[in-house]
Amino acid sequence: MSDKEGIAEFAKALSEMNVELISTGGTYKMLKDSGLDVKEVSQITGFPEMLDGRVKTLHPNVHAGILAKRDDQDHMNKIKEMNIGKIDMVVVNLYPFKETVLSKASLDDIVENIDIGGPSMIRAAAKNYGHVAVITHPGQYNDVLEQLRENGSLDVTLLSRLMAEAFVMTANYDAMIASVMHRQFCHGFPDSLPMPSEKVMDLRYGENPNQKAAFYRDPFTSGTTVARSEQLHGKELSFNNILDLDKSLDIAMDFERPTAVVMKHTNPCGLASADNIYDAFVTSYAVDPLSAYGCVICLNRICDVRTAEEIAKYFVEAVIAPDFEGGALETLTKKKNIRLLRTNSPISPSERRRENKIKKIYGGLLVQTDEDIVIDTTTLKVVTKRAPSEDELKALGFAWKLAKHVTSNAVVYVKEERAVGIGAGQMSRVDSAMIARVKGGDGTKGSVMASDAFFPFRDGVDEAAKAGVTAIIQPGGSIRDQEVIDAADEHNMAMIFTGCRVFRH
Repeated sequence: MSDKEGIAEFAKALSEMNVELISTGGTYKMLKDSGLDVKEVSQITGFPEMLDGRVKTLHPNVHAGILAKRDDQDHMNKIKEMNIGKIDMVVVNLYPFKETVLSKASLDDIVENIDIGGPSMIRAAAKNYGHVAVITHPGQYNDVLEQLRENGSLDVTLLSRLMAEAFVMTANYDAMIASVMHRQFCHGFPDSLPMPSEKVMDLRYGENPNQKAAFYRDPFTSGTTVARSEQLHGKELSFNNILDLDKSLDIAMDFERPTAVVMKHTNPCGLASADNIYDAFVTSYAVDPLSAYGCVICLNRICDVRTAEEIAKYFVEAVIAPDFEGGALETLTKKKNIRLLRTNSPISPSERRRENKIKKIYGGLLVQTDEDIVIDTTTLKVVTKRAPSEDELKALGFAWKLAKHVTSNAVVYVKEERAVGIGAGQMSRVDSAMIARVKGGDGTKGSVMASDAFFPFRDGVDEAAKAGVTAIIQPGGSIRDQEVIDAADEHNMAMIFTGCRVFRH
């Protein structure tokens, strides 16, 4: 057993109920040293542990004793004929495969920590759950002992629950192994999708109060993520909080300079970079303060006191940052409900881990690679008579990064390193352009525009002209590209094509 927490006490309690104990290796020695009467498994199998412990329990005397159906007379006659004793309870903690992987061990050590005998016994006991108790976690010990003390046996409800929990555990264990080995040796998408996970917490509810929800993480996730962050203060995270925190962090990870993201309902309503995090936040929040009510904020620098005092002026659901200065934490924790999360690692492009993105649909999953939209500004295609100026080109690069994170149809207006208008989630691109113009007001004059996909008609460019846009970045590829380019030329705009789309459905 890899996790020996509470096993001596559990075994002692069983022994006091006249339960015969059988054990292997280190656990046998520990129980023996605790003064318990315990048999080594080799006394049952008639074979010593061999091959450096790879073979211990893989024997008919063990598995027949577990799998024999007690209500099948043929089974009972056969094990009696073979002099095989019944095994009524299996207690197993598997080799620490996850911990070995996370310790950055060698591949040989990782392989040695793939348990064989343990899962075999667990599956055998779980298959015969009507007659055999299968215990896979120290947290189950008390429930088992309580029933044994009260009733002298375990009822079918508990046996069934233990069986279900055992299969969940072995499925996740196999998924961890499959995931690690596929990443190591294979490319592309596997024929089936193993998804290792561990529960972080049960949530108060899902997207709506009538829905139940829980939060899981991939145990092998590295880099900076919400799943690995530490909550320092505030109410429990909600389903929607986690979605917004994840999205805001995803955006911030694209920027090197001090950057603040203001997130609302999985769309940014503010984004700005500046020389310091205070200026970045103030500028970001001012993009759309009406929408920012009840927002989530991500800062890619340590939250200082001045920034915390500014955040504290508003109703904010959550803040995530690499860390918080002591005074900043003191300021923000005066607000009882605000959730404060510390990533304990930098929020920067270097800390991003590229992994497949998964969307659940009824009856299936959609899986795709993560996109990387870093573009080489030297290879962008200028399609208008006027090329963008150096300042416009820098702003267009910022706008393109932002457009990638806005739900389509996405149109954003940017000045320098700050958003001034964001149009998201509309059925037509011209509506997104109009909404971004209305939200930006007079602030859009002299801005640049980014569109996450091509303009199907010239009307989006005409709308941009009303906003005072001077340059546009977009993928290109429409059958009406020339019509769109002509519209830009009419308005004396510069337009560049990226040749790639950053549409988010």
